[in-house]
Amino acid sequence: MKISTKLFVFAISLAGLTTSVNAQSTATAITTATLITPISIEWASDMNFGTIASSGIEGTVTLANDGTVTVGGGVSVPEAGITTTAASFIVKGEGTSTFSITHPSTIDLTNGESTLTVTGITAAQGIAGTLVLGTSTINVGGILTVPAGTLAGTYANPSGLFVTVNYN
Repeated sequence: MKISTKLFVFAISLAGLTTSVNAQSTATAITTATLITPISIEWASDMNFGTIASSGIEGTVTLANDGTVTVGGGVSVPEAGITTTAASFIVKGEGTSTFSITHPSTIDLTNGESTLTVTGITAAQGIAGTLVLGTSTINVGGILTVPAGTLAGTYANPSGLFVTVNYN
C-alpha cells in the first residue's frame, strides 16, 4: 500500500473519531429575597407588687402574669386600692411569626440600704410566643421574698427588667 493511501485511510479514520463539541451552554436561575418586618419590643407597663406590710416573719408576694397578687408567710397587702401590675411589653413583627423570649430569672430591688430579691420571673408565654396579625403582648410576673424585719421604704430595680425577643 502506498504512503498516500495509508495517509488517506488514516485521515478518514481520524475524522470519524471526532465529535462535535459545543463551546458553551447556559442555564438560568431565578433569584429572590424576602424582607420581613423587623421584630421589636416596646415597654407597656412596669412590674408593681403594690403596697406590702411586713412582720417579724419572712413572707412572699407572688405577682402573677395577669397582675393578681397572692401573699404567704408574714406579709400582707393592706390597701385594696393599690393596683398591682405585671410588667407588660408589646411585641411587633411579621404576621404570624414565632419568636423566643429571654429575661433574667432574678432581679434585685433596693431602697439604698436594703435589698429584696424577685425570683421566679416568668413570661405568660414561657420562652416562646407567636405573633397574631403582627403583634403580641408579653406579661411578666415574679415572686418577691420579704425577709423578717425588712426596713420600710420604696424598693426599686434601678437597672430595669430587660426582656429580649428574637425571631425563631
